[in-house]
Amino acid sequence: MPVISPLPQSGSGEIFLTEGGTETELMYRHGFELPEFAMFPLLDNPRAVPIMRDMFCAQLDVAGEFGLSFLLSGLDYRASPDWGAKLGYSPRGLADANIAAIEFLRDIAKGYKDQIPHLLIGGVLGPRGDAYNLNADITAESAEDYHAVQLQTLKTAGVDFACAMTINNVPEAVGVARAAARAGVSLSIALTLDSTCHLKSGPSLAEAITEIDKQAGDDAPDFYLLNCSHPVEYEPALGKGDWIKRLRGVRPNASKMEKIALCKLDHIEDGDPIELGGQLADLSNRYPHMDIFGGCCGTGDRHLREIAKALGQAAA
Repeated sequence: MPVISPLPQSGSGEIFLTEGGTETELMYRHGFELPEFAMFPLLDNPRAVPIMRDMFCAQLDVAGEFGLSFLLSGLDYRASPDWGAKLGYSPRGLADANIAAIEFLRDIAKGYKDQIPHLLIGGVLGPRGDAYNLNADITAESAEDYHAVQLQTLKTAGVDFACAMTINNVPEAVGVARAAARAGVSLSIALTLDSTCHLKSGPSLAEAITEIDKQAGDDAPDFYLLNCSHPVEYEPALGKGDWIKRLRGVRPNASKMEKIALCKLDHIEDGDPIELGGQLADLSNRYPHMDIFGGCCGTGDRHLREIAKALGQAAA
């Protein structure tokens, strides 16, 4: 039986925000170390928990202020088997950590039930390998088996949705889509582009979306996003055709810097929030079906506020 998306149909007029770059905010604004870029272990850190709560609340406050809906997720990007093992988690311990991450977000969301039209709680799946490497050895079959573990846990946790983020190749996208369909979890896939305006593995955005849909068939994701790419990387990749209607939104980096160079810095690059807000509002005007906007590395509540403000001005 097909999984029914909890989101309204694209083009309904409802706008969803997402969280920003929570990992980079915790690392560079609050000084926390994130081994393997994993955020979920901070739930065991008594000093980190209230800071994370305040961080998410500041972003949800933006949605409440502007009357926008919100897709809330973000702690479990590295909470999959290989990364969990590197961090010293047993399979049972990793499953418990995934569930604790969702419960943490669910508890925060309780305070916003009367402020935000639709507030949905989701899980995040990161790639099996490093998002900035080629990951050429992964197959659709191995990706399906791998991601099924976390997706089954997220199903147990009762998430509204899952998003596979920073995916840079077709086989892994196909595999995670199949795994989500088997688990009965509503899934979106966020692809990432490099400085060539293509996926690291080579295909253009149009080619990737078309091929993933073709190979996944009835198991294709609900929709696609772009993340961890600045407008300078994704704007040249956009265009016309049926495929673009499958792209429902963007979660850009704050900085125009090339991603590998950005990762080598020891501080946050937050770019120009006002400019970024204007760029996303322009995107919304050109592609009215796009209704999901948020951020990735370097972004936070300040960026979300400028995005929400610009979207509101564009719609006025």
